[in-house]
Amino acid sequence: MITFRPPFNLLLRKTLAMGVHLFTATGAIWGLLALVAIFRHEWRAAIFWMVLAMFVDGFDGMLARWADVKTYAGNIDGALLDNILDYFNYVVVPALFLVEADFLPEGFRWVGAVAILLTSAYQFTQVDAKTDETEEYFFKGFPSYWNVMVLYMLVMGLNPWLNLAFLALFNILVFVPIKYIYPSRNTRLRRLTLILSYLYAIVGVWSVLQYPDIPQWAVWASFIYVAYYIALSLWPRRVAQQAAA
Repeated sequence: MITFRPPFNLLLRKTLAMGVHLFTATGAIWGLLALVAIFRHEWRAAIFWMVLAMFVDGFDGMLARWADVKTYAGNIDGALLDNILDYFNYVVVPALFLVEADFLPEGFRWVGAVAILLTSAYQFTQVDAKTDETEEYFFKGFPSYWNVMVLYMLVMGLNPWLNLAFLALFNILVFVPIKYIYPSRNTRLRRLTLILSYLYAIVGVWSVLQYPDIPQWAVWASFIYVAYYIALSLWPRRVAQQAAA
């Protein structure tokens, strides 16, 4: 009897593709460890696991395209896996942070946590929550960067009422159909955006891992990228395309 043996190259490509999905799935582990650390009020450990989860999310898309997972691991829905883990790490984990930490006024912690859980459920499940290449890869509405928000709340130590005001604003922005750029896939000023995004990530990771001795210059400098991100998102598309050309 003749046994079919796939070419070694095909086996390698399938193994690599499945490995990328496994890499993505590890985000659930880091999110769980972040939850445990938050329950214990071990903020430094919580920061580490949250940052690690963001690192995985930041690189798995690039790896998925490199390994061509749609071709070699097409039986797994990578987009669904990514959305599940994003909701877990970008919404559920920071929701618990809001409950356990002193970011919000007493009596509003659960209100804030429930609010981001519900508004993000809406944001994630819109059929056009993420626009494709015909729309230059945008998120529609505030893209649930709640993990970044709680990290800023932790390191800046602002008045809880001010934090509540920002939280309310971002929840409202979920329903406002503004298109926010997808940093790793946008076509607007692509090279500059990638350079600034990587610098923001490197400085941000280094800074928060210094907690509680975070240099304030790094915190305030990070808002340069935040301003750039917002400006580029609001930049009229026709102007952006002409500039890129």
